[in-house]
Amino acid sequence: MRQQTLTIGLLVSYLLTTASAQAVPVQTHINSVVSHLVGVMDTSAQVAKNPNKANVRMTTCQVTLTGGNDSIYLYQEQALTKTLDKPYRQRFLEIKPTLEPETVESKSYKPLQAERLIGFCNKPLSERVLNVSELGEPVCSVFLKPSNNGYLGETQPEGCPANVRGAVTITNTILLHSEGMDTWDKGYDAQGNQVWGANDDPFEFRWLEQKR
Repeated sequence: MRQQTLTIGLLVSYLLTTASAQAVPVQTHINSVVSHLVGVMDTSAQVAKNPNKANVRMTTCQVTLTGGNDSIYLYQEQALTKTLDKPYRQRFLEIKPTLEPETVESKSYKPLQAERLIGFCNKPLSERVLNVSELGEPVCSVFLKPSNNGYLGETQPEGCPANVRGAVTITNTILLHSEGMDTWDKGYDAQGNQVWGANDDPFEFRWLEQKR
């Protein structure tokens, strides 16, 4: 399977080896990941430096799932800032522990009725209630580990199956840090060629309201 670029590989190695070795309860990590993801981020700061980049907004909120398990569930949508009412990506995220110490799994699902969920995070929490049957099919998982500046996550080495803009496989590396999130989201065709996504430079999402 394809190897990550040298730049990303070195970043992953550095962040994980410099992370604190002190064991922390996994629920603490789960709560930290959830707190980090919930909110509104965009890439406007990156666009200001490079106008060739797309200005994208990512909105994430917690939802209540009836008939599910004890995991924490989030709803997330991404859209170009000029067309926020037409998100190009919508998904549910199940945030849960894994069998590996200090590792949090973020498992994504493709919603069954995506169109009716547009703007779902604008509703109060009391109205963001769904049944487990509305989750849809699982799509991919990112496995997050604590790093020296937050959390570093990757998809499984072989990537995840997909059917998005010519890609049959996707991979992702995610860095959650003090200013927001960087992502190296990539799509590959059946021959293993990258057809879209980040190269050495990540997509840089920054909170619209800085968290404390």
